[in-house]
Amino acid sequence: MAAYFGGNVASSLSRGGFDAPTEQSVHAATVLAAEFHTGSDNIFILVHATSGTVNSADVAAAGAALTKQLGSQPHVANVMSYWSLHSPSILRTPNEQNALVVGRITGSENDITRREPLIAAALTQPAGPVTFEVGGFSAAFHEVDTVVEHNLTRAEEIALPLTLLLLLFVFGSLISAAMPLTIGAVAVVGTLLMLRILNGFTPVSIYAVNLTTVLGLGLAIDYSLFIVSRFREELAAGLDTRSALEETLAHAGRTVAGSALTMAAAASALLVFPLAFLRSFAYSGIAVVLLAAAAALVVLPAVLAILGTRINSLTIWKRSIRPPANGFWSRAARGVMRRPVLVIVSSLVVLSVLAAPFVHLRLGYLDDRVLPPTDHVRQVDDTLRTEFGQGQTDALQVVAPRVAGTTVTQQNAYAVFLSRLPDVQRVDSGGIYHHGTLLGGPAQYLAQFSNGTGVWYSVIPMGNGLSPSGEQLVRAIRAGPAPFKILVGGLPASLVDSTSIISHDLPSAVLLVIGATFLILLLLFRSVFIPVKALVLSIVSLSATFGVMVWIFQEGHLSGLFDFTPTGTLIDTMPILMFCVAFGLSMDYEVFLVSRMKELHDYGMSNDDAVAGGMQQTGRIITAAALLMSIVFLSLLTSGISFIKLFAVGLALAVLMDAFIIRGMLVPAIMKLAGNANWWAPPLLRKAPSPRRASVRPPVVTDPPPERLDEFTPSH
Repeated sequence: MAAYFGGNVASSLSRGGFDAPTEQSVHAATVLAAEFHTGSDNIFILVHATSGTVNSADVAAAGAALTKQLGSQPHVANVMSYWSLHSPSILRTPNEQNALVVGRITGSENDITRREPLIAAALTQPAGPVTFEVGGFSAAFHEVDTVVEHNLTRAEEIALPLTLLLLLFVFGSLISAAMPLTIGAVAVVGTLLMLRILNGFTPVSIYAVNLTTVLGLGLAIDYSLFIVSRFREELAAGLDTRSALEETLAHAGRTVAGSALTMAAAASALLVFPLAFLRSFAYSGIAVVLLAAAAALVVLPAVLAILGTRINSLTIWKRSIRPPANGFWSRAARGVMRRPVLVIVSSLVVLSVLAAPFVHLRLGYLDDRVLPPTDHVRQVDDTLRTEFGQGQTDALQVVAPRVAGTTVTQQNAYAVFLSRLPDVQRVDSGGIYHHGTLLGGPAQYLAQFSNGTGVWYSVIPMGNGLSPSGEQLVRAIRAGPAPFKILVGGLPASLVDSTSIISHDLPSAVLLVIGATFLILLLLFRSVFIPVKALVLSIVSLSATFGVMVWIFQEGHLSGLFDFTPTGTLIDTMPILMFCVAFGLSMDYEVFLVSRMKELHDYGMSNDDAVAGGMQQTGRIITAAALLMSIVFLSLLTSGISFIKLFAVGLALAVLMDAFIIRGMLVPAIMKLAGNANWWAPPLLRKAPSPRRASVRPPVVTDPPPERLDEFTPSH
């Protein structure tokens, strides 16, 4: 039933939400639509003359017919073209082979994205020697949505078989390997249903489908991997099914619950931001984490209770169920602990080098360049940029809703002022102004800039309006003198507003994540040092991850390998979204590893033996979990969308770096130096009873089980 109701959820999800309602750019767009009945052009038809020029009679007739076609479409307004405006040079290329028909699809971001393909499909080839292609922001937005929906299925087709093969390698048993994958499938189906339910109460971004589905699959597999592994260990120790399940849930189950809470706490930080796009990830992220945990803690135990010892059935190859007391991971941990300072310094040097590019982070805005260069819509927009100038599609709207008390001369003088600003190509209003010079313009075109009580100005940037110069232009206009109150809108203004909001709210979000995580880990481990260490190491790891992401996706290194177009920026909402997800994931392995160390220490082992024993007992499973999670994330590299690839590479790198460098090297080194301070807690926490403390029994680490405590300590 969940699969039936959630299967086509993508068609009902939100296509927008990148701007906050309080942004000045949003207010400007609202005033333009309500009072001037206009707005940013979002559909561009590129008309190419196959013979003659755009001024040839037959080409002009075809262009005029196409203009009329677009204007007759429902939900399309403000249609104009090179031919309807008496051939202004700004709407044709210098070689007179291409010209533009422009218009505005009305409605919300969701409406625009859904209406664009219908409008484009309704346009028919006019009589005459011309061809035409549809581009612009609305076409690009729809294309991104289409690619995102298609790529999710392809990613799952790649991830699931690879995951099954790795699980077979880990467990050796087909039944055991199938359990995490089955719970993962349950989590995916449940996630889709959860998104549909959430969408009935609050807008959920379509881009949440990819991330939450993959995250739900990865977490469910991770959680199930730990549950199944511990259950098999307990059975191998001689416990019956019921007792083995009780011990599994008492230890591995508690660990999974703690891990899920830290992940949910990280996702909840996105609620701080007033952007619907980020909040939709918060709601869906919290839901999918809790769903994955519930599947692992409720559904999986029920299945294990039925299977019992048959969990080891259909063995493909022999694999030790219980890790030996002394093995690769315990030897590695003791090797690290013999030279902790050297390991810490060398690891931090490597991580610092990786993190260095992060200081050059620049935030940008979503545009058509997130599409692959081979995409048809992307190619049309590339032509618009190269033939008509980047600013043509990145225009600013400077809106003066009320101009009472000013004269037409003052209004025109303000247009002259705007046209003389650095990086301004021209200003359209009562006339067309170029560097302070009035060029005139078609009366029909210029009439839209005044409604009797107010005026507005279309400011065309010289280059890329989403570049630093475009952002500076927005700030210069807002700070500059004006004879009336103005609002500045357009894509460059939206970028300035959204990055400003994110920067303002980021400290609150980070404090929320850190505070909630510290409290959860404090209560889980009854230790003050462990949460502090975990938070510091996670920040170090994430800094390195972001440094690599800036180096690759912002600066463009390896762009050929990953097949994307670097823009010199990262989309403004992506770093904070990736931070929350990666931070939550980094806590997963901290909880899994340190929980086993604490279990051994509570049983009476020394700090060093508990650290080495915890590494030995969890090393194989944490490595498998990290590889499984990485496979799931890297399957998104099949996407043609650059920011989806950013997620894929970034989250996979964060998981692998955390599992191998942080947990494999820095954790044992730091815990060696900290000694018994690792387990210190204030009296209040020390007095609080730890769950099932009295029933803790020797963990299973050898084959056959040891009879004396000293057998847990590897000989030297």
